[in-house]
Amino acid sequence: MVVKLQRPILVGGLGLSFSLWILQSWHDSIVHLSEFGLFSALALGGGWWLFQQHRQQKSLEQLNGMVVERGMVASAIATTKTIINQLAIEAEHHPDVKKLEAEVDQLLGELDRQEIQVAVTGGKSVGKSSLIQVLESSRWQETQQKVKFWETKPLFRELAQDSDAAILTEVQQSDLVLFVTNGDLTDSEFQSLQQLQAANLPAILVLNKQDQYLADQRAGIVLSLKQRLGENVIATAASPVSIKVRKHEANGTVQEWMEQPTPDTQQLTQQLIQVLANQGQHLVWTTTLRKANLLKAEAKNCLNQIRSDRAAPIIEQYQWITAAAAFANPVPALDILATAAINAQMVIDLGHIYQQKFSLEQAQTIAGTMGSLIVKLGLVELSTKAVSTVLKSNAVTFVAGGAVQGVSAAYLTRVAGLSLVEYFAQQEVSLESGNAFNFDNLRQTLSGVFQRNQQMAFLPGFVKQGVKHFSTQGQAELVV
Repeated sequence: MVVKLQRPILVGGLGLSFSLWILQSWHDSIVHLSEFGLFSALALGGGWWLFQQHRQQKSLEQLNGMVVERGMVASAIATTKTIINQLAIEAEHHPDVKKLEAEVDQLLGELDRQEIQVAVTGGKSVGKSSLIQVLESSRWQETQQKVKFWETKPLFRELAQDSDAAILTEVQQSDLVLFVTNGDLTDSEFQSLQQLQAANLPAILVLNKQDQYLADQRAGIVLSLKQRLGENVIATAASPVSIKVRKHEANGTVQEWMEQPTPDTQQLTQQLIQVLANQGQHLVWTTTLRKANLLKAEAKNCLNQIRSDRAAPIIEQYQWITAAAAFANPVPALDILATAAINAQMVIDLGHIYQQKFSLEQAQTIAGTMGSLIVKLGLVELSTKAVSTVLKSNAVTFVAGGAVQGVSAAYLTRVAGLSLVEYFAQQEVSLESGNAFNFDNLRQTLSGVFQRNQQMAFLPGFVKQGVKHFSTQGQAELVV
C-alpha cells in the first residue's frame, strides 16, 4: 500500500523549527544541547528525507498517472491466465488458445525486464529521427538502465495505410513515450496525448526545433503546453539550423562561414536520467500490467463469443415457448405469470453458461425484477405498438388478438435474454457462484439492448419469423 504524505513541508518545518529552538538554548545550558542535539538532528534529517520522498512520489504520480506495484501485476497476470484456462476448457479447439497461452507465459518474464523501451512518436517532419540519433549517440546512458528507442510511423497523415489508432495501439507496448511536436499543440495532437493518458502510458511532450523560435516566443509556447499538460514538457533542438558566422579581420577583410550548433537535448536527458533512476522498475511493471489487461480483454472476448453462441439457441427456444403461452392464454394476468416462470428458468440456463449459478428462488427474483423494469421502461407498450405496425403493413389478412400478444411476448423475452447475456459478459470471469446481482447495471443494459433491437430493420424479419412459427404449429392462420 502506498501511503501519501499530504504535508511534507509542515513536517520538515516542524523538525527545522525544533532544531533552531534547541540551538537557541545553547546559551542557557550546554547540557540541554547534549540531551536534545541528537534528537534535533534526527528530526531535521527526517523532515528533509520525507520531503524528498514526497517529491519523488509526486513525480512518479505525475508521469505514470498511477503507481503500479509488482503484486498488482502478478494478480492481473493470474486473472488473465484463469480466463485463458476457462476458454481452453469450454472451447478446447479454439484457434486462439495456444497463442493466448504463449503470450501470458511471456508476461511472467516481463516482470524482471531490465531494458526500458521508449517510443518516439508524433506528426511528420517534427524531428523524431534526429532526436533518436542524438539520444543514442550521447553518453548519458552509461550509468543508466539500458534504453531502446524506436520510432513510430508519422501520425496525422490522411492517406497513410496505418491509422493513428493502430499506431497508438502499437505504442502501448512501450514503457515510456516521447511525443514530439514542433509548435503549440493541434487538436489532433492533444487528443492523441489524451488517449495515451487514458491508457496509463507515461509520456513526455518534447517541443523540438526550439531554435526556430525567438526566446519570448519559445517561452510562450512552453508555458502554454505546461498549462494544458502539466510539467512533463521539455524543449529541445535535436538538429539546430545552421547559422552564418561573420568575422571581421584587422585588415578590413570579412570572413563568413556556416556553423552547425551543438544539439540541445540536455534538459531531456536529465529528465530521462531522473525518470529511469526513480521509476525504471515501475515503468516496466506499468507496461506489463497494461499488456496483461489487453490480453485479458482479448481472452474474455473470445470466451464471451463462445458463450454467446451457446446462449443464442437457448434464448430462441424460450422466446417461442413464451410466445406460444401468451398466444394460447387469453387472460393477460396469467400471461404475465407464465412469462415470469419461463424467464426464471431461462435465467438459470443462461447463468449456467456464464458460470453464474442461481437457485430457482434467486432466478425468480431476477426474472420478476426484469419484468418490473420492462413495465417501468414502457417496453411493453412500445413493443406491442411496433409489432402491430409491422403486422398491419405486411399482412394481407390481419388477425390482431393473440398474434400481436404472442409476437410481443417473444420479442420481450428475446430482449430479456440478450440483456442477461450482455450483463453476464460484462462481469469479471469467476468460477464461484453467488455473485451479487447489480440491478442498476441490468436496467441500463436492458434499456440499451431494447433500443438496439427496436430498429425497423430488425422487427419485420422477426415478426415474419413469429408468424411462420405460429402457422407451422397450426396455432394461427395468417397470410403475410
